[in-house]
Amino acid sequence: MIYVIDHKDSFTHNVVHQLSIFDKVECSDFNEINYSKLHKASTIVLSPGPGSPKDYPLTTKIYKKFKGKKKIIGICLGFQQILFSEGGKIVEQNKIYHGFQSNVIVNKQSKLFKKGQIFKVGRYHSLKLREPFKVKNFDITMRCAISGSAMSIENNVDKVYGFQFHPESFLTINGNTLIKKILSAK
Repeated sequence: MIYVIDHKDSFTHNVVHQLSIFDKVECSDFNEINYSKLHKASTIVLSPGPGSPKDYPLTTKIYKKFKGKKKIIGICLGFQQILFSEGGKIVEQNKIYHGFQSNVIVNKQSKLFKKGQIFKVGRYHSLKLREPFKVKNFDITMRCAISGSAMSIENNVDKVYGFQFHPESFLTINGNTLIKKILSAK
């Protein structure tokens, strides 16, 4: 079962719909966690949402409690939440990407995707990771083809993954393939 923590985002139910192709999905608001279902889940998904990761201290606690015990996937704010929880600095970008399609390129650090592969993805964010970001077992595995900004992470030791973009968006080509690769990662 996949447990989605909803940060009150309009995209969350699109995420739930996409994930339900692969497994049973339970979803609850970040401030109304069903701990029984959370403990039963094999995968926890941190949804997109408004604001900054610092606005969601309970999600940070859940991430830290389950890191290395369950697969964790972060999408947009969820991606930022993982990085923030690991000590990363999340900052405003010069350009806001809301409803923007861009190319991201897979780099050699990825164990799940082929180096040099390009994906067209849908972006909806005004914040980004300030680099450098050096945390044990974490690799930035996709970058924006234009700006070089971090667009995905992999931690294959602790089974933590994230996308700055929205794989469930109609602007993302092959979004189901991206999710399937992460869910099937061993």
